[in-house]
Amino acid sequence: MELLSLYRQVDEENRRFILNMAENNPHAKLLDCGCEKGDFTKILAEKVGTDDVWGIEFLDETARLAKENGINVYRVNLNGRLPIEDETFDVVFANQVIEHLYETDLFLKEIYRILKNRGYTIISTPNLAGFHNIFSLIFGKQPFPAHISNEVILGNSFDPKRGMKHGGKGAVHLRTFTHEGLKELFEYHGFKVEKIVGVGYYPIPNTIARFLSRIDRKHAVYLTMKLRK
Repeated sequence: MELLSLYRQVDEENRRFILNMAENNPHAKLLDCGCEKGDFTKILAEKVGTDDVWGIEFLDETARLAKENGINVYRVNLNGRLPIEDETFDVVFANQVIEHLYETDLFLKEIYRILKNRGYTIISTPNLAGFHNIFSLIFGKQPFPAHISNEVILGNSFDPKRGMKHGGKGAVHLRTFTHEGLKELFEYHGFKVEKIVGVGYYPIPNTIARFLSRIDRKHAVYLTMKLRK
């Protein structure tokens, strides 16, 4: 299978896992960090069953499109303090966001602060210890999610995205995480880790990858975690 196609399949699989972790609550107030145009935010809201839907997006044009999509948008940078009162939200989503931030600790402190008591967050990020990254390191190549240039993807000839320009401002991965690293970081900031899943197992097709990532989540492509305040 062509690897870029596999990328897309695993991304979709990861979104399904995120949706499966969401709890139905028509009274919930929902926040999607890095909501982009709001397409997936609307799907999340439908799964939760709420109309009280908010997003954070720091790019002007993307924030405008999200507003047109019916999302209430905070136009702010996730590396700073959020203009949101304490204990405002029941659920906070952050899919493929934390790896783009340099203020990782502040980001988690802010999520904890704005969550209501017993609220939860679902956070998903690429896994530095994924099998494909270990394989790359054995051959002296850059791990797939560990970017070394602010302009272009370099350092791994196995990566079909090698030589591509980054998608725009904020697209570069600044931090990469392992299973143990994420778990300890979340617990350090006061969260109770309720569930951890691994999604994908490059370069193996999804039918087999589902089994491998279930029995060996520590080496899956993505780590997706549900955390309770």
